[in-house]
Amino acid sequence: MASFRLTGLDASPFIPLFTLSDAELARRNMVRVFADDDSGYPCRVSLEDAAIGDELLLLPFVHLPEASPYRSSGPIFIRRHAQQRILVPGEVPPYVTRRTISLRVYDTAHRMIDAHVLEGPEVAAGITHAFTHPRAAYMHLHNARHGCFSCQADRAQYAGSHQ
Repeated sequence: MASFRLTGLDASPFIPLFTLSDAELARRNMVRVFADDDSGYPCRVSLEDAAIGDELLLLPFVHLPEASPYRSSGPIFIRRHAQQRILVPGEVPPYVTRRTISLRVYDTAHRMIDAHVLEGPEVAAGITHAFTHPRAAYMHLHNARHGCFSCQADRAQYAGSHQ
């Protein structure tokens, strides 16, 4: 059985942002963009690349908000009308497999205990292996080229599991 699950961000906090004017977005350090190719605009809600012409917001996002020396934020894309994607355990979508990924392993104190740079097709095996570390609580995947947060990997929960 797969040891992990990737999940997109909850769309609800982002939906109202699409009603803001470009000037209001700019005041919040956000910008509206339209995808001009089909592989450069990864949506963090749907865990899919936007299609040409899709409307997205590029905005700052705190992806590690906990009190930790590793507290961090960075830019992400959110596609209009995106639905949160919760993948089946072990599934890694093309959104990840076609990129070089920085895999950052955190413990329950939100401190990084390990990290790896992996080619997309190696990500599933890399996550599975990293979860063998007894202190590994969760992982963040970042697009290695641009450094942007991609998604989180959590231990998969199965019926009867006590994790």
